[in-house]
Amino acid sequence: MDNTLRSALFPFTCHLSTSLLCSSPSIPIVSGRVAAQGRIHAQSEGKTKRNCLRQNLTDTKKPASKVDEDLQEKLRKIREVKDVLGPLPEKQSIFCTDAAISRYLRARNWHVKKAVKMLKETLKWRSEYKPEEIQWEDVAQEADTGKIYRSNFVDKQGRTVLVLRPSRQNTSSTKNQIKYFVYCMENAIMNLPVNQEQMVWLIDFDDFSLKNISVAVTRDTAHVLQEHYPERLSVAIMFNPPKIFEKFWPVVKPFLEHKTRNKVKFVYPNNADSMKILEELFDMDCLESCFGGNNTEKFDIQKYAERMKEDDKRMPMFWTKTHVTADTTTDLVSIMSLDNSDKGSKPDAEVDESGGEGKGEGSVNVGKSDAEVHESVGDAKRVGSENVGKSDAEVDESGGEEKRADASDVAGDHEEAKDVKQEA
Repeated sequence: MDNTLRSALFPFTCHLSTSLLCSSPSIPIVSGRVAAQGRIHAQSEGKTKRNCLRQNLTDTKKPASKVDEDLQEKLRKIREVKDVLGPLPEKQSIFCTDAAISRYLRARNWHVKKAVKMLKETLKWRSEYKPEEIQWEDVAQEADTGKIYRSNFVDKQGRTVLVLRPSRQNTSSTKNQIKYFVYCMENAIMNLPVNQEQMVWLIDFDDFSLKNISVAVTRDTAHVLQEHYPERLSVAIMFNPPKIFEKFWPVVKPFLEHKTRNKVKFVYPNNADSMKILEELFDMDCLESCFGGNNTEKFDIQKYAERMKEDDKRMPMFWTKTHVTADTTTDLVSIMSLDNSDKGSKPDAEVDESGGEGKGEGSVNVGKSDAEVHESVGDAKRVGSENVGKSDAEVDESGGEEKRADASDVAGDHEEAKDVKQEA
């Protein structure tokens, strides 16, 4: 590694070493013994991260000099974004860590101008929407049925898991549903370990029907996730979606960008090969039984409310310089490893379907009316199109599954899910 790269990495590695020796401010220190254990764990975790970085820098098909050049170029682009943004108010500067900037750059394929535009829009949105100030009392009604909640278990990498159950939709306000989604995202991020920046979604389709779905909420959810929480989702497991979901999937896909669609995995309990996805992600003794695991604990709104109220007390501390500087410990690892994994992802056609449609960026439809989305999708995605542009009530009354789409028209669009569902 040449002297230029050493100089570029020096402030990062120094900060990495110091921040890892401190216990996380999100975890209260209850005793000297616990604090000592935390420091030992942090030191061990630090070694792991540094080893990961060394491995990312060496275990590659590219020559070492090329890897050095790539890393330096990415660090240069992070600095360029900072220069373009200029001085920021305190809370915005806290948000714009190197790790955060790298997420926006990755989301825009390291295109500085596009990443800056995206980041500025997020900063504006956060200053107006104030997601970090949403409290449990503001969204408790939305949470009552357990339609979205942070699980009491994590995956094998320690990542936060959000469980989503569309069939438990209990309200009709798009505004309030999006507010609760944002609250869940902020809470999930706050509970990520220092060495992780992405979460896992488990989507349970038990008792699902099309009346549980709102096109407007789906569109706005995709917009918020992709525009304001880029690279925060690692994988979304669609667990046992029924045949009827095939009729809604073509309506959902135009709202999703290529990278987001590639993170969607279909899993069916009667297919051992697809279940391996869950077995690789989770300790099956911790995974909820409804997803094929051995954890029989059910969602309890009273217990969950207490957890969220305690988390609400921690949120102000999370948005302090002392805590957010810990985010820099993932900078170099995330810049290399996550970006490389993105490049290695399969083409959209291989992940979502066997047909050639929908390869373009779905983000062009985000923010448009339902009618505009309908027109932009085109004849290739007419399945379910009679519902686009209608209110949720009109969709529910449109009369039966056969009026929404013909099953044969959907087969090609959802071939991957069908192939997985077949017995091995």
